[in-house]
Amino acid sequence: MYGTSRAGWRPTPQRAAVLEALTSRVGFTSAQTLHGVLNADGVVIGLTTVYRTLHLLEAAGQVDMVRDDDGERLYRPRPADGHRHYLLCRRCGLSLAVDSDDVERWAVDVTRATGFHDVHHTLELTGVCGGCHAGPDGGRANT
Repeated sequence: MYGTSRAGWRPTPQRAAVLEALTSRVGFTSAQTLHGVLNADGVVIGLTTVYRTLHLLEAAGQVDMVRDDDGERLYRPRPADGHRHYLLCRRCGLSLAVDSDDVERWAVDVTRATGFHDVHHTLELTGVCGGCHAGPDGGRANT
């Protein structure tokens, strides 16, 4: 699945461990959380290696990345059907893939109209999910 031809990806035991830990997680996960999970599982790996592996996977188009309110990058494996955009709860981290066909068409139109090539885009939608908003304390306990 991840051969050497994808943005410098070269399989190593440590990279495979990062990928396995990421795919076992539900939702978006930080590099620090993955590092903790790996260490708890007895995998000897540096935090820098986890970050580098996630950046390689992102460059290869194999993970989706969003930022939390503090600007920390959070990752999850990209679905087989490709690039997605997400609505992310700022309180609990719940993420939902959203229909982004209009955004994708707009990006293609802008690319064609400007003559740019190899254009990448990022769209982040954040809010407060219904569960956090409707909690007995108005969701404040989850902040």
